[in-house]
Amino acid sequence: MAHAETPQTTRRDFLYIATGAVGAVGVAGMVWPFVAQLQPDASVLALSTTEVDLAPIAEGQIVTAQWRGKPIFIFNRAPKDVEAARAVPLKDLIDPQSDQDRVKAGHDNWLVVIGICTHLGCVPIGHQGNYDGWFCPCHGSQYDSSGRVRVGPAPLNLPVPPYTFTSDTKITIG
Repeated sequence: MAHAETPQTTRRDFLYIATGAVGAVGVAGMVWPFVAQLQPDASVLALSTTEVDLAPIAEGQIVTAQWRGKPIFIFNRAPKDVEAARAVPLKDLIDPQSDQDRVKAGHDNWLVVIGICTHLGCVPIGHQGNYDGWFCPCHGSQYDSSGRVRVGPAPLNLPVPPYTFTSDTKITIG
């Protein structure tokens, strides 16, 4: 006569479960250092954002800040600089982009660009050239007061980094 037996937990079942759990913890302990080394270093995290106080920057002045090891040009443009940048027809530009697309709305006088020439990576000089913007002495590229390339071998405008105004006198880059 057959009868149904209920499975009972045996000591062997407990040993299988305990061995599996200890093995899983061991594997996790071995994998953790490899995963942790993929995280950015504290020095990299410190450079991920830069806060700049705009209050001491006079009208017409260009200040250079550092963000992720790159020079950032912050230009407090005079109204004549803004007008000159907006008066340029887009068809006259090597890399067409309007001035309004390169600044934050309501803060038209502040231009923030990465200060590396888009031709060969030189650092242009401010308030130089024919357009009162930047001039790259290495190969003669000239940028206007909106950081747009106007003359020379540079193929692109000076890039605008990600930035936000945290107040009327402070920005956070990154």
